[in-house]
Amino acid sequence: MSMRRRQPMGVELVKRGIVTENDIENALEYQKDHPSKKIGDILYILNASEPNKLIEAIGDIIGTKGILLTHSKIKIKITDYISLDVAKKNKVVPFEVSAGKIKVCFADTANNRNMDTVRLLFLNRGLVMENYVTFESDIDRILQSLEGTETTTLENESGNDTITGLVDSIIKTGIKRRASDIHIEPMQDMVRVRYRIDGELFTAAKISKEKQHQIIGRLKAISNMHQEKQEAQDGRILLYDDYNIRVSSQPNVYGEKFVLRLLKKNEDIRNIFELGFPSTEEELKKSINKKNSITIIAAPTGEGKTTTLYSIIDYLNSPEINITTIEDPVEIRISGLNQIEIDSKSSFSGALRTVLRQDPDIILVGEIRDRETGEIAIQAGQTGHYVLSTIHTIDAVEVITRLRKMGLSDYDIASTLATSISERLVRKLCPECKRERDFSEEEKEIITNIGKKYGVEFDLSGKTYDAIGCKHCNNTGYYDRTGIFEILDLTDELKEMIMSGKSSLEIRQEALKHNYKPLLIDGINKVIKGKTTLEELNKKILIY
Repeated sequence: MSMRRRQPMGVELVKRGIVTENDIENALEYQKDHPSKKIGDILYILNASEPNKLIEAIGDIIGTKGILLTHSKIKIKITDYISLDVAKKNKVVPFEVSAGKIKVCFADTANNRNMDTVRLLFLNRGLVMENYVTFESDIDRILQSLEGTETTTLENESGNDTITGLVDSIIKTGIKRRASDIHIEPMQDMVRVRYRIDGELFTAAKISKEKQHQIIGRLKAISNMHQEKQEAQDGRILLYDDYNIRVSSQPNVYGEKFVLRLLKKNEDIRNIFELGFPSTEEELKKSINKKNSITIIAAPTGEGKTTTLYSIIDYLNSPEINITTIEDPVEIRISGLNQIEIDSKSSFSGALRTVLRQDPDIILVGEIRDRETGEIAIQAGQTGHYVLSTIHTIDAVEVITRLRKMGLSDYDIASTLATSISERLVRKLCPECKRERDFSEEEKEIITNIGKKYGVEFDLSGKTYDAIGCKHCNNTGYYDRTGIFEILDLTDELKEMIMSGKSSLEIRQEALKHNYKPLLIDGINKVIKGKTTLEELNKKILIY
């Protein structure tokens, strides 16, 4: 970053109270060994001031907007708008597009030639450039992470160049990187490999098109699929000691796409509170293990319903209790449980009928998919059993609407449903690189307004964090995930409303008067505790 005024950058920053004279002296000493670095970037490296305040002041001094650029602020796929070569040459990162404008970060806004080059590039695409300035080290880190995802190849990671070695490397690398799914996708001119890590898809490799047929053949061979069939198939890979890998193939216009779901065998079940469950143990006991009742966990696909079910079952498991599970498939085997796996010849409803004759105390039904399963689950709850299950819907209150739409009566729902729990998974800040800062005024306003809406007062006197990105977290700024939850315990008043046919809107308004708090409240509490960011929460629950 270069100055555009007569006063040196350091003098201006001292005048504004951003740094001290001693900070400038330390920066000048550092600059003797690193002459190519500017004073602003050195002060950032030396952590001489709060990064947001520092870059905003630098931007003001040089006459542009300063922004601390992190991965969470990048709302576009950078390489869709600019090539890596051009971005690296001009030290530039575009990060957001809206209404014909593209926001672009430069490491040096004094270099008019570079800026004009980039501005013309975007004008040719019909976009007006809005320029920002940020620290050069953050530009370099982001571009380096992009270079890794765009150019990484796996051909040589396996130690040999055979197709067997290549496919083995793809799977082992996915396991090493904590991927939940591996996508192997034929494209027009190559085969793309992507990993889903902490819920996000990342490009890992681009393999030459010539190897496509051999890769598909190898995948079909090890997952016990028919080689000749060019149609959707399901299979399983059992070659890796600790993993049961489910495989799905689906033809597309460029070949057959494969998705591998990596399921760890005998994985340790996480404690319900480790998952992020917001209640105390006393409150948890009130919500679960009620005889003659059902507890239902609601969320879209891939948001942790099954994991939460396992954690609750593990919490309740004891030698005095007969617990039977009906699953599709059995993902984790738990000692002391009777676990039944649904196959193509059976159904949840059929298995549930049989299980009721096996003297169970607690029954886990993987999912209530239809009226028949719902009615038998209700019957089980009404005859002294405790039933746990899941359903696909957006929140805890809408569980009631979903059961109604399946054809279950208001009486059956009100008499048996004890608790509904809704959840989402958000990425946790990487402990290795997260950067502490004060809440901005905009963030305080957003959170305060939400608090007023739901009658909650949030303490914003502490710090929040930015997701930065490092080697530990694959330059994403996030590592692992945590749940955000909402819990609806059906009181007598709510049961009465259900039996009276009240709408979900009316039920929600009544529930808010008691202990019910929507997902958003738990999410913001986890932001305040430094577990995640407001940007990550906004991806799951649109709040601004």
